[in-house]
Amino acid sequence: MRRTVSKLAGLLAGASALCLAACSSEPAATLVGKKVDDYMLVDQTGMGHILKYDTLTPAIVLASYVNGDEGSRAAAKALEGAAAKHAGVVFHLINSAEADTRDTIAAEVKEAGITLPVLDDEFQLIGNSLGFTYAGEAVIVNPKTWEIVFHGPADKVEAALGEFVAGGKVATAEYTEMAGTKLTFADRGKDYSTISYSKDVVPILMDKCVDCHQPNGIAPWHMTNYQMVKTFAPMIREAIRRDRMPPFDADNHYRAFAKNENLSADETKTLIHWIEAGAPSDIAEGGEDPLVKGVAGRPDWPLGEPDLIVSIPAYDVPAAGVVDYQIPAVKSPLTEGKWLKATTFKPGNRQGVHHILAGYLDKMPKDGRGFDWNISLGGYAVGAESNFAPDDWATWVPPGGAISFQMHYTPIGKAFTDDSKIAFYFQDEAPEMMKRQVVIADPSIEIAANAPRHHETAYVLFPADAQIYAAQVHAHYRGYASKLTAVYPDGKEEILLNMPHYDFNWQRDYIFKDLIEIPAGTKLVADYWYDNSANNKALFGETTKELTNPARKIFWGDQSFQEMLFTAVQFRWKDETAANPREDLQAALQQTQLLTMSDDNRDGKLQEAELRTEMEEGAQNVTSDGIAPLHQQFKANFAAIDADQDGGLSMQELGTAMEQMQQQGGRGR
Repeated sequence: MRRTVSKLAGLLAGASALCLAACSSEPAATLVGKKVDDYMLVDQTGMGHILKYDTLTPAIVLASYVNGDEGSRAAAKALEGAAAKHAGVVFHLINSAEADTRDTIAAEVKEAGITLPVLDDEFQLIGNSLGFTYAGEAVIVNPKTWEIVFHGPADKVEAALGEFVAGGKVATAEYTEMAGTKLTFADRGKDYSTISYSKDVVPILMDKCVDCHQPNGIAPWHMTNYQMVKTFAPMIREAIRRDRMPPFDADNHYRAFAKNENLSADETKTLIHWIEAGAPSDIAEGGEDPLVKGVAGRPDWPLGEPDLIVSIPAYDVPAAGVVDYQIPAVKSPLTEGKWLKATTFKPGNRQGVHHILAGYLDKMPKDGRGFDWNISLGGYAVGAESNFAPDDWATWVPPGGAISFQMHYTPIGKAFTDDSKIAFYFQDEAPEMMKRQVVIADPSIEIAANAPRHHETAYVLFPADAQIYAAQVHAHYRGYASKLTAVYPDGKEEILLNMPHYDFNWQRDYIFKDLIEIPAGTKLVADYWYDNSANNKALFGETTKELTNPARKIFWGDQSFQEMLFTAVQFRWKDETAANPREDLQAALQQTQLLTMSDDNRDGKLQEAELRTEMEEGAQNVTSDGIAPLHQQFKANFAAIDADQDGGLSMQELGTAMEQMQQQGGRGR
């Protein structure tokens, strides 16, 4: 991994390289005609950028950058000028310098006043594979063929872009003589044919891949032997460069995670370079393949034999159409209370069961349906089958009552009957600590039509000291990126969880390696970015294209073609123990959410502009969570509710208004 350096050290390193190599005029590689492979890199703000995401752009410009290098800064200004004259063209500055880090890149961008994204090529794989030799070196890529059509200094890009966009040809397409800071790639020119499949590659596959890629695993193909891996090697390389696999989408930059499935720098480069060397095998003729032993098949219950298995009521899912959320409940088989340590879900059909949520109800609903629980029993989504509590933590589940489920089914082209199950793991002794959960949500989101990076935000306000254990991000087809930030009472901000690119197909808890201490008065802020544009290929699948037209404004809703802003946070109150439950703190946290879910400017009040009253066309209420009707009442009576006439509705004023509305509603029954 790249060593951490200060901003000053990064600038000195760049300046030193400039002094040593500014007059270098060694020939650069010939790049025109070369195809460019896909990648996902993160910029200075933590946002992910995927090369082949925007296929509707007329061209893509990529240029190398080094902190503190005047040639790089001049190149950035030249490309900013080109961007101003060529709307719609994608520009990526790529920093592959080993001494530069995400933090020093952010400082450089601020100091130099750069407006383009500067992507952190942390492992030097992308700049190396592009063939960059000098800082300020640029290429233009044709998004129809992914071939380089121009290679030269950044100050020549504007004219070359004009020629390419106008006629598809560039008069002077290749500049092999270029001057500037010479780039250094630690892995360039090395012989990787000596990487051992048995000793180097198989241990990585066993640690990070085989759990899913084996019989009874959730992956569509199995790593049963060397030949299977070699067959899929090009796909593995693309998935790693694109950061699609392993499916652990949290950014390692801000916080360390337990059960981190991301590949390390060494693991990433070992797999990539082994595949680029032809994926050679070192298994002797007739020798044993070490991968065969390791792929024995995944057990039905990976956590071991459960203490209790409960069948979720079967449901017949049609071949097509929209299936409303199902909320079945079953009578709890528990005759005595139990301390819940973990749950595991076994979906009846992994392709058709989008997610399952489970919770405890104190009474069995008369109609067998119920969702309004206050004790979470965990959930399932693809990639997240089990739910754990930390050591010395557990959740109390009372006897009797009911276990309720929220079932989200997605038709898959053929009808099936779902028979999902949930397994429970208990502990006999009372834990020292109680696990809690809070959801940061905003049912008032309105995602603009044809918006490639629409932003929404919500937060929760902690009334007492707490410790954060884990977080899960949830959106639908339009979700692009998400960030969870702690804003402390003194104004200091700390990013806890960054997801540079959200993947709707993988939803899981991200468990922090160390508990995160947050004092009373801390705001946990969830920021989401949505792509409601024609670039979002998820909007044009066979099962979604009729409902996901990006020309439509999108609102909150249960179905995947609607949207959500939903971050579940697992935590504990610092002074709460099993012997001293603090339901009062949990209630205080939840009572403020009527305000915090819609308080976009985070000033502790709702202004009229924050009261969103528009609803989906033809809908009386988007979902049971839809907040537009309530906002309509607040807006219609704003002056009366705003008792102190300061132009904002405080929590106290909202509480008074809600009490009055409930009293009026009661008299009307």
